[in-house]
Amino acid sequence: MKDSVLTYLDSAVSKYADRIVYSDENSRMTFSELNHCTMKIGTWIARLLEPGRPVAVMTGRHVYTPACYLGVVRAGCFYAPMDASVPVQRLNQILGVIDAQLMLVDREHLEKARGLDFGGTICVMEDILESEAEMDDMLLEKAQEGLHELSPLYVIFTSGSTGVPKGVVTSHHSLMCYIEDVQEVLQLTEEDVLGSQSPLDYIAAIRDIYLPLRTGASTYIIPKNEFAMPTALFETLNRERVTTLCWSVAGIELPARLGAFDCMTPQYLKRVIFSGSVLRGKYLKVWQQHLPNVVFINQYGPTEATASCTYYIVQEKAEDDTVLPIGVPYGHYSILLLNEDGGRTVQGEVGEICVGGPCLALGYYGDSSRTEASFIQNPQNPHYRELIYRTGDLGRLRADGMLEFCGRKDRQIKHMGHRVELEELEAAAAGIEGVAEVTVLYDSEKELIWLFYTGTARPKDIVMYFRANLPAFMVPRKVLLLDEMPVLPNGKTDMQRLKQYFK
Repeated sequence: MKDSVLTYLDSAVSKYADRIVYSDENSRMTFSELNHCTMKIGTWIARLLEPGRPVAVMTGRHVYTPACYLGVVRAGCFYAPMDASVPVQRLNQILGVIDAQLMLVDREHLEKARGLDFGGTICVMEDILESEAEMDDMLLEKAQEGLHELSPLYVIFTSGSTGVPKGVVTSHHSLMCYIEDVQEVLQLTEEDVLGSQSPLDYIAAIRDIYLPLRTGASTYIIPKNEFAMPTALFETLNRERVTTLCWSVAGIELPARLGAFDCMTPQYLKRVIFSGSVLRGKYLKVWQQHLPNVVFINQYGPTEATASCTYYIVQEKAEDDTVLPIGVPYGHYSILLLNEDGGRTVQGEVGEICVGGPCLALGYYGDSSRTEASFIQNPQNPHYRELIYRTGDLGRLRADGMLEFCGRKDRQIKHMGHRVELEELEAAAAGIEGVAEVTVLYDSEKELIWLFYTGTARPKDIVMYFRANLPAFMVPRKVLLLDEMPVLPNGKTDMQRLKQYFK
């Protein structure tokens, strides 16, 4: 085995064996206990599966989920996390793409796993950990022989315009470069505690999972229901002495919107990092007023670049109309702004944000055509192979060197911290009986997905279909039946007329 995330884990175990690495409302796990779990899980998997294969993982929001991920890696394999709360159809689509021979689940989700279109072996986490089967160091060492920095670490699925989720493959090297970049900015120590908000199958969770392995810090996995109860949320932050939040913008805005600071203030916070969409100034202002000594950092970046590729340490006092820049690239990243002809933009000119560097993903799992379309040769470099990722986002470079986000080039949006292809929602609606024409738009100001359609189907039927077949964040909040779809003289849908309904 060459350099991999297991070097992080092994080093952390030797330094911080008895310190807490992960905790939740029910359990606490030390670095030593984490290592033991990964060895047991890894041995079990290695006896069933050859190295280099994907393993689907569907476990809950608890300390054993990171242990499952790392146990898969111990077996020389890579993991594909799945959120059991999303509809069965979505899970079956993911399984269809990843084509795994083995699925790792906890007992809570065993019955759901058995109901999926999966013909491989299902292994139950608790059965593995409670078994008396011995760990096999030699078996694991052999399984890890082919593991190196460019080996796949995980496949995380995002929305796809064709209706089929895209599996973004990230290598060990990309993840480690990213974690080192973030640590250079955050300067975490073994005394820090991260409060985890993101679903553990989502890209933002990699900070909460891997930063402790790099730094000796610990992560507390906050119960999902507490984000609807801001007072309980802040009580948890204080009880667990949380110093660092790496949250989605939605997670940051909710406590401010619901008046959580009127009841309590987090006492131990030092850093608040946010990403996923644009944080409105009026909510940042609330956080700053109550936490004047906290460092606030805005991040930007797609899953295809491992996670956030730029950051901005907030210097100004926010006002209601403040719009933050997305800053400068992290150390292992480069940012290009390209115009329609592939030329580099000049300062102040809007161009497509393209990302380069070793943190780029390996591509889309099993989809070479999409990979080749999105990961392209840098048109500014005719001399040697240098891939960049076209984000589809628009940006502009300010005079002070800071990058501004200027919206989307296509019809892909960021909603509730997730990337969503509006074409995927249209494709889903078009398959509903009684839907003739359909157009989906996004009101970015109010953060609402609108679905406009013609036909005989009832709006209620459309909403129920979406709830049964797609994740909650993809369900339109506004569904409007039209007598006819407005069109332009060229026959295309008149988007501007539809946007008038936003008012």
